[in-house]
Amino acid sequence: MIKCRRIELLAPAKNLECGLEAIKHGADAVYIGAPKFGARAAAGNSLEDLQQLVEFAHLYRVRIYVTINTILKDEELKETCDLIWNLYRIGVDALIVQDLALLSLPLPPIPLHSSTQMDNRTPEKVAFLHSMGYRQAVLARELTLQEIREIHEKVPQMPLEVFVHGALCVSFSGQCYASQACFGRSANRGECAQFCRLPFDMVDADGKNIFSDRYPLSLKDLNQSEQLEQLLDAGVSSLKIEGRLKDASYVKNVTAYYRQQLDEIFSRRKEYRKSSSGEVELNFYPQLSKSFNRGFTHYFLNGRQKDICSFVSPKSLGEEMGYVKEQRGGAIIMAGTRHFNNGDGVCFLDDRGRLSGFRVNRVDQNKLYPLEKNIQLRPRTVLYRNYDQEFEKLISRPSAERSIKLSMVFSELPDGFLLRVIDEDDCGISLPIRREKEEARKPQEENIRTQLSKLGNTPYVAESIDITLSKNYFLPSSLLADIRRMAVDKLTEARKICYPREVVRPAALTPTDYFSGKNLTYLANCYNGESRRKYLELGAAHVDEAFESHPVCDGALMYCRHCVRYMMGWCPTHQQKKSPYREPYFLVSKDGRRFRLDFDCRNCQMRVYEAK
Repeated sequence: MIKCRRIELLAPAKNLECGLEAIKHGADAVYIGAPKFGARAAAGNSLEDLQQLVEFAHLYRVRIYVTINTILKDEELKETCDLIWNLYRIGVDALIVQDLALLSLPLPPIPLHSSTQMDNRTPEKVAFLHSMGYRQAVLARELTLQEIREIHEKVPQMPLEVFVHGALCVSFSGQCYASQACFGRSANRGECAQFCRLPFDMVDADGKNIFSDRYPLSLKDLNQSEQLEQLLDAGVSSLKIEGRLKDASYVKNVTAYYRQQLDEIFSRRKEYRKSSSGEVELNFYPQLSKSFNRGFTHYFLNGRQKDICSFVSPKSLGEEMGYVKEQRGGAIIMAGTRHFNNGDGVCFLDDRGRLSGFRVNRVDQNKLYPLEKNIQLRPRTVLYRNYDQEFEKLISRPSAERSIKLSMVFSELPDGFLLRVIDEDDCGISLPIRREKEEARKPQEENIRTQLSKLGNTPYVAESIDITLSKNYFLPSSLLADIRRMAVDKLTEARKICYPREVVRPAALTPTDYFSGKNLTYLANCYNGESRRKYLELGAAHVDEAFESHPVCDGALMYCRHCVRYMMGWCPTHQQKKSPYREPYFLVSKDGRRFRLDFDCRNCQMRVYEAK
C-alpha cells in the first residue's frame, strides 16, 4: 500500500474576498494578516472577517494561517498575546511568526510556523526551530533544490514550506534594513518602503558611470510552476504563493493555475495527495502571464543564474505580443500572432530603455489605435500586454465552483425511510424519516434520485445515489426536497465537529545548542526584553539590540544572494570577463545617497552598505 504524503497549496489573501476566492479556486491553505503585527501592515483584517473566512475554509478542510510575523515592542507583547487567544477562539489553524518572545508568552495551544523572516536557510536552524516546538518552517527563497533536500533529509520531521510564485525580496528576509535606514520604515515591522524597487545609477571607485537610471536590486518574479514535482521529491510539503497585497483576480488566476499543475502531478504520483477536500471546476483558463509579473525566474533553485533581475523596470511587463511594423494614419501596425482587445494595456521600452505604455482605444485587425496621443514608436519595437481587458472582465465574474463529493443511500425503515450520506472524507450522517408508507401508481425511483441530487446551492455534489426500497413507494417532491435540505445541514454540522484541528500539547522540549556561546548582532532582530531573555536562556553570550531601536552605523543594510557583479558578468569565481571598472562600486539613488556594494565571495553573497 502506497503511503501518501499530504501536500498543501498555500495561497495569499489581502482580505476576506481574496481568501474566499483562494479557497474556491483550489487552495489547501490560506495565509492572511491579523488586525495588527503582520509583515504587510497595509493588509490587516478584522476578527469578524477572519472568523467568516475560517468557517468557510474549514468546510473544505482548508487551513487558515494568520501572520503575526513582525518584531514586537515590549509594550505590544500583552496585546499580541490577547490577539492570539482571540485568533485561537475563532478557529485559526496556525500562526506564522517571527519574534522569539512569543515562546515565552502564555499562548493557547495553537501551532506556530516560523516565518521566512526568521532567516531559515540551514539544517541547523531548522533543527533548532523544531526543537523549540515550531510545527512548520518557511524556508528562505534563495535556497537551491539541493539545499532544500539537505534540510529535509537532516530534519525530516519538520514540514517545509517553500515559496513557488510571486515577488522576490533581494535581501534574505528578516535581514534587510534599507527601508528603516533610509525612510524610517522597518521591513521587520511590516512597513517596507521597497528600497529595492528604486532606480539607481552605478559608479565605480573613480566616479566613472557604469549605468544610469536602472533597477539593479529589483528582481523578477518567482515562477516554479515547472519545478513542483522536483520540490515535492526534495521534501517540500507546503507550496506557497506570495501576494498578500495582490487583488482577487491575481489570487484567482495564480491559485487556479497551481491547483491544475499539482492535480496533474497527483494523478501520476499516488504517493502525493492534496491536503484539503473538494474538486474545483473553473469557468476560465488560468494563465500566469495574464497576472502582474516583472518577468519570471527560477531564482536560485537550479543554481546561480544571470538573468534574474528586472533591470529596466520594477513594473509589470506582461506578455510579449509582437513588434511594431510601422505607424500610419494614427495607427500602430503590428506583426505578431496574438490578438489585442479594445481597452488593453500595452507597454514597451522607449529609446532610453525605460518602460512606457499606452491604452488601446480600438483594434482593427493588426492595427492598434492608442487612446493617448503622440505615441511614437520605432519599427521593430517589441510590444507587451500588461492588462488584458477581456481576461480581466472574465475573471471578475464568478469563475470557480468547489464541490465536495457525496455518496447517498436511500433505504427504508419499518416505520419510514432512511437517508445515509457519506462525503469524500468519510464523514457521514443518517437521517431517519418517520412516515407512513404508500405505494405509488407511477415509478418513483427517477424522481427520488433527481430531487436528492439537487445540490446546486450547497458545497456538495452527489457522486452516487443508491435507492434500495422494497416497493415503489410514493414520496412527494416537496418532502424529498426537505429531506435533502435537512441532510445537507446535518452533514455540514458534522463536518464542523469532525474538523481535524491541530492542537499543540505542552511537551518537554530539549532545545539544540544553536545559539550556545554566540554573540548575536542586530541580525537577531531583538526588539524587546522578552526575546533577549529567551536568547540568553538558549545560551547566547551577548545579544545586541535590533537595528530598529539602535541603528548600526557600519552595519550592512542588505544581505543578498543576488550579486550585481555577477549580473554584469564580472564575477571572479564563476565568470572569466574582467571588469573595466575599479572597485568598490556604488549605487547612487535619485536623492544622491550612495550605497557601497561589498562582495563576500567565500559565502557567494553581496552586501549593501550606506556610504557616509
